[in-house]
Amino acid sequence: MLKPKLFSRLHPFNLIYTYRNLTQSHYDPPFSPISKTPKPSKPKIKKPKTPKAQQKPTPISNPFPVKSDLPFDFKYSYSETSNSVKPIAFRETPKFSPFGPGRLDRKWTGTCAPVDGQLEKLTEEAERKRKEVLGEDLNEDEVCELVERYRHSDCSRQINLGKGGVTHNMLDDIHNHWKRAEAVRIKCLGVPTLDMDAICFHLEDKSGGKIIYRNINILLLYRGRHYNPSNRPTIPLMLWKPYEPIFPKLVKNVADGLTFEETKEMRSRGLNSPPLMKLTRNGVYVNVVDRVREAFNTEEVVRLDCTHAGTSDCKKIGVKLRDLVPCVPILFKDEQIILWRGNNDQK
Repeated sequence: MLKPKLFSRLHPFNLIYTYRNLTQSHYDPPFSPISKTPKPSKPKIKKPKTPKAQQKPTPISNPFPVKSDLPFDFKYSYSETSNSVKPIAFRETPKFSPFGPGRLDRKWTGTCAPVDGQLEKLTEEAERKRKEVLGEDLNEDEVCELVERYRHSDCSRQINLGKGGVTHNMLDDIHNHWKRAEAVRIKCLGVPTLDMDAICFHLEDKSGGKIIYRNINILLLYRGRHYNPSNRPTIPLMLWKPYEPIFPKLVKNVADGLTFEETKEMRSRGLNSPPLMKLTRNGVYVNVVDRVREAFNTEEVVRLDCTHAGTSDCKKIGVKLRDLVPCVPILFKDEQIILWRGNNDQK
């Protein structure tokens, strides 16, 4: 009986050849997409360009220089600068105006931009407009309603007044708040609180409003019955804070009315005496002037401890007390202020 013939094993070369034949076979599926013949493109006809009418360039209106009719000299700070003491030098040339080059119709002198034109006429016009805007005085009920609405610490219409005092750009902030609120809450801190009367005067005089509430260092500035935001005065803004000029020396080597030995003895007595008050940085100094005046009734030399106030604030406090008490500052050392009440014949 014959045995069935066994299939011989395929060589690897045969497998590769078979695979190549299968992959290279021309297999056409029954639903293959029919290639469409491209249609001939139509020739594009270029239209002749019509000449456009020449447009004249619109002239750009230059808003500068800004002209303001406010009847006072523009300064960085109105409450912290004194006209009685003139600077002896400047830290920067007066050519550089903090309002920017060519942005203001007034000339910068190094400390202020004086008003041009007839000052009396501008003052009378500003006073007349202020009376028209304020209108009739508020009665007690209206004042109480405004005070209850704006006097609280969570009031959103608040401006913080710091060591710069009543600054020029603060006037623009006040008018921005007056667009949506009848009054503005002003919180005063630091050196300017030594003289709150000066702050109230400059706020009313420069902004045109009226103080309707005053409690220690909190003020409410009312805008007026007939205030219209569209008729607000033009207030050019300062682009940077100008450098403070150099003023004469505050403390003399020998105080007026004393000899060198007596001045040296007064300074040592003041440093060894207990401090009358301790002043903190950005504190409320409303009662400092009265306390110093009372102390001078019994003491000849008074020491104020300004350890946390800073050196610059110490000198500003001494200048303020010299004019308000009045007294003679004889020493600034280690953030300590030594004040002498002066001779009896001195005012």
